[in-house]
Amino acid sequence: VKSTKVDEKPIKPAKENITHEDNGSYIPFISPLVRKIATDEGILPDDLKNIKGSGLNDRITKDDILSYLASKEKRVESVVHSKLETPIQIVNSEPQQDGVMYEVIKMDRMRRLIADHMVMSKQTSPHVTSFIEVDVTNLILLRERIKDQFLKREGEKLTVTPFFIEAAIHGVKQNLLINSSVDGENIIVKKNINIGIATSLPGGNLIVPVIKNADRLNLTGLSKSLNDIAKRARENQLKPDEIQGGTFTIANLGMFDTLTGTPIINQPQVAILAIGAIAKRPVVIETSSGDTIGIRQMAILSLSYDHRVVDGALAGQYLKTVRDYIQRLDPKQERI
Repeated sequence: VKSTKVDEKPIKPAKENITHEDNGSYIPFISPLVRKIATDEGILPDDLKNIKGSGLNDRITKDDILSYLASKEKRVESVVHSKLETPIQIVNSEPQQDGVMYEVIKMDRMRRLIADHMVMSKQTSPHVTSFIEVDVTNLILLRERIKDQFLKREGEKLTVTPFFIEAAIHGVKQNLLINSSVDGENIIVKKNINIGIATSLPGGNLIVPVIKNADRLNLTGLSKSLNDIAKRARENQLKPDEIQGGTFTIANLGMFDTLTGTPIINQPQVAILAIGAIAKRPVVIETSSGDTIGIRQMAILSLSYDHRVVDGALAGQYLKTVRDYIQRLDPKQERI
């Protein structure tokens, strides 16, 4: 049997294949995984030319496209038009068949994550919301009396939110199931009280930085921690672990003059407290000598909760505990 010798030549790496289109765009040769990431993240074919590939023959790798997404998201979040104005990508703008003008706006990555998380929360937990009205007159008087001293000593403003956080923590301590999560058929009661603070970003998105072990902080500590995470959230300087591990969330709707609201639970938590706007209203004041009408600073608190764990009685007891704590504040006491 004769053997035939075949000339063996070195095989050269394949060159990058580029598909040209009439509009001048092109699609580099990329792996199915990279192509799927590009499709899911809304990266257009023309945008791929802005990504420098680090793979063989300058091929775009998974790490290349993830780095591009990270830098793109950071650039978007750094654009500030106003507190509520959102940087938008207009995909289409033309009249519909009925003559109505419209614009198609592409969600950024953070907005898509928020949307997915909100839908998941509503599908996971049967949401119920309870409300209570609270007289915050003493709280306002106390803050007005000590705010200048606080600013002089700490170099920061003292808002009303730390007082509400303190009251919320007191309510959690008295009603432990509020600080829990669900795992199958088990209720996991958390020993740490980590308070998440819903914070709006300059681009219009929302993030929830967390004050860890908030129950160990006094009013000054809560105020400084709150100011710090809120500032760094707006500057996109939070660390990953500072937006994780929350056990209970608070949303302050009052900064937008919103009377009240029914916020969606931040999974896997079982409750979220919303603080409504503080406003002066005439109310009935009960005294030992009879009832009278007076002008008081009033606000509405709402608690949205997971009905698998928290029922109306527990929610009502929690709100009552928070209300009573606030209304018992002594405007003359020393708090800092």
